[in-house]
Amino acid sequence: MSRLFRLRLMHFERLRNEGPLIVMPNHVSFLDALILGLFLPEDIVFVVNTGIAAKLSFALRFRKHIPIDPLNPYSIRDIVSAIKGGMSVVLFPEGRITTTNGIMKIYDGIAFIAQKTGVPVYPVGIDGPQHSRFSRLEGKMPQRWFPPITIYVDEPFSLRTAKGMNQKDQKAAGSDRILKALELALFRSRYHPGINLFNELLDAAQLFGMNKETIEDINQKLTYRKLLLGIYALSEPLKRRIAGEDRVGVMLPNAAAHVVTLFALFRINITPAILNFTSGPQGILDSCETAELKTVITSRQFIEKAGLEAHVEKAAEKARILYLEDVREEVTSFGKLKALLNVAWKRRTTPGKERLILFTSGSESKPKGVILRHDNIQANVMQACTVVALTAKDKLLNALPMFHSFGLQGVFIPLLCGFEVFLYPTPLHYKIIPEIAYDRNATIIFGTGTFLQGYGKHAHPYDFYSIRYVVTGGEKLKEETRRLWLDKFGLRSLEGYGCTEASPFLAINSPLCFKAGTVGRIFPDVTHRIEPVDGIERGGNLFVQGPNVMEGYLIHGKGFVPAGEWYDCGDLVEEDARGFITILSRLKRFAKLGGEMVSLNLIEELATRCFDSTEVAAVNVSGGKKGEQVILFTTVKNASRQALRDFIANSGQSPLLVPARLCHLDSLPLLGSGKTDYVSLKTVYAEAIAKDLAEETDDDEADEREGMASA
Repeated sequence: MSRLFRLRLMHFERLRNEGPLIVMPNHVSFLDALILGLFLPEDIVFVVNTGIAAKLSFALRFRKHIPIDPLNPYSIRDIVSAIKGGMSVVLFPEGRITTTNGIMKIYDGIAFIAQKTGVPVYPVGIDGPQHSRFSRLEGKMPQRWFPPITIYVDEPFSLRTAKGMNQKDQKAAGSDRILKALELALFRSRYHPGINLFNELLDAAQLFGMNKETIEDINQKLTYRKLLLGIYALSEPLKRRIAGEDRVGVMLPNAAAHVVTLFALFRINITPAILNFTSGPQGILDSCETAELKTVITSRQFIEKAGLEAHVEKAAEKARILYLEDVREEVTSFGKLKALLNVAWKRRTTPGKERLILFTSGSESKPKGVILRHDNIQANVMQACTVVALTAKDKLLNALPMFHSFGLQGVFIPLLCGFEVFLYPTPLHYKIIPEIAYDRNATIIFGTGTFLQGYGKHAHPYDFYSIRYVVTGGEKLKEETRRLWLDKFGLRSLEGYGCTEASPFLAINSPLCFKAGTVGRIFPDVTHRIEPVDGIERGGNLFVQGPNVMEGYLIHGKGFVPAGEWYDCGDLVEEDARGFITILSRLKRFAKLGGEMVSLNLIEELATRCFDSTEVAAVNVSGGKKGEQVILFTTVKNASRQALRDFIANSGQSPLLVPARLCHLDSLPLLGSGKTDYVSLKTVYAEAIAKDLAEETDDDEADEREGMASA
């Protein structure tokens, strides 16, 4: 059996315990108990549902087992008594084989058993049998007779009865703890450090089928076979053109050609640095300097259509411009034949510099390059598909740009998890994107809150009929947007949280664990801590570490700076008893007024309620009597500072929350990710206004002095 299934058994030595124990695996197929039965110590007894026991009666003849009726409460008490009497058991906490390709709900009775006995619980992650003909995922996942299987035994934990908590809450808390442990064990069975993403793509193509459609854009549709042919063919002339370079810039739209280019670079072990073309010509030049790029790969057609000639001219001051159209002309007939042979032979790449660079759009004067290893990205893919159940029948609609980490994972997740992605070049077409979702029967859509609000307003109530998951992040989801999608389309928005430095996901709500207003629970294998912040009573600063956290930064003029042991997210967060995270604010989104820390997010929330519009943005600038001043921008024409002052007073909030000035704009500037561009607001608008405010303050102070002198 080990050879047939290329079985990997990991850390089974942990099960050698002197006393009784509980083994708790996830349940993906009828093979699970059979394989475990062959390799677990003989004194461990299987607890089996009576219905399953009848179906597997022949196999169970060779293994100690106890058939139980899960609807009979006395069965649970019998198991508790057996464990207390010294028996070690295997319990499947889901109570059934998965039909979603994810972990199913955990039954509270299992938590009751673990709490009442107090013995060590060993979570076991089983990955692979979901692709066998013995699973319950026919039509949802590719099936074969002998898929590779990994079984991972994780570190044990114990559940104890908590004093002062009623039994119902205790069982619920125990079920939560078991779910987290199973997710961690399952993730660890799937995570492989030291990988190359090209090889991972090749493995996915073999698993899900070379003829399976995988990428579609507005011009073409590619199967895994066509995608790999393009990668093999393009990588050879690229290798000649950029020989000797460690990294190259990539400035391309959301399209299949961008994906082919990235994986071609992965294959030849050259690091792509994905340039944010919405950052302007100077931003492109700064990024080229930060990453010390000698070459930037782009497309003439893209540059012409997007009007980015100035960006190319600026980049050319630092780097050579290499057009994809020219590289493609160098693909010869022999090169195409070689690509065909490489696909047939499934030729893998050799280990090298498995890296990718993205650039942050923070408040720094120069962009920082974030260096992500391939295994950082793969870890985040596996974390995501462990927490949210995905199948090969899904189809993701992704209009987020690939220079943004959220949009980039919107490519890697479907490619490596075996389902299709539709790439659209801009998220700003609010009327077109809902129509694409309807026409292509998309089941998943990615978007920031700003973009989801736009789609929701313009879409027909039936446009998202096929959508299973609405995944949102990048900015706080406004209550107005959440209600719009729930009321108009009947869809819960799965709000998540992350940052470029974490590849990017750190937490997400899921159908299994959901709490509105939060960003869900921290991903498996991500350790976190929350530190108090001086001057702020509620919440603390979030620090994380995990396999998805970056290798380090490229700093303009300084070069590589390795990441520390902990990454400082710079966000003020709260965590409840169940582990749900609430983002209160960016720590940079505070102003210090009269010695008090004032939340700019809170000012925006109050303005949103006052003016009945989400088109508001608050920024802080230096100067004034209070050390700093807050300026509020809005597109609401009839909005007034006095109305906001009255609203804040009537709400019982501090008068410090009243902005120093309210300014009207035709539209708020946005980043390519859909977030409000606070940097532009501060540099283009607020600094000029701050000078006026300072002059007004000087005049007021002069008037006060004259009045005092007269008195």
